[in-house]
Amino acid sequence: MTLLYPCLMFRGEAEQAMRFYVGAFKGAEILELMRYGHGREADQHKVSRGIITLHNQTVLCFDSIVDHPFTFTPSTSLVIECESLEELKRLYDYLAVNGEVLMPLDTYQCHQQMVWFNDQFGVSWQLVYFGV
Repeated sequence: MTLLYPCLMFRGEAEQAMRFYVGAFKGAEILELMRYGHGREADQHKVSRGIITLHNQTVLCFDSIVDHPFTFTPSTSLVIECESLEELKRLYDYLAVNGEVLMPLDTYQCHQQMVWFNDQFGVSWQLVYFGV
C-alpha cells in the first residue's frame, strides 16, 4: 500500500521535537525512532527515521546529516482543527513557547478563532476552531 504523510526535516533536534509534539496531544505517540548507525560519530545520535502520530495523523521526522541552506517555512504548516476553543488555547500555550507568532489568536474570515505561529523548532502551525 502506498502511504502519504508529512515529513519534517530537522538539524539535530528531531527527537527533542518528536517528544515535544507527543507531549502536546492526547493519544499521541512515538511509533518508531531509529538512529544513524554509520557515518560520522557526531551524527550517530541523530534520528534517521522517526514516526509519530498526532490526532491519528502519521508524521515522519528525521535529522539531516547534510548541511542545507534551508529549513522550515510558514508556506507549509500543520493545521489542527480543534474541537473547542479551550483545546486551541491549550495547544497554543504549549506549542508556541519560544516560538514566533505569525497571526495572533483572533477571528479571521470564515474561522471562528485561529492562530498561526512557528514553534521553537521552526515548524509552522495553524490552530483553528470553527465553533458551532
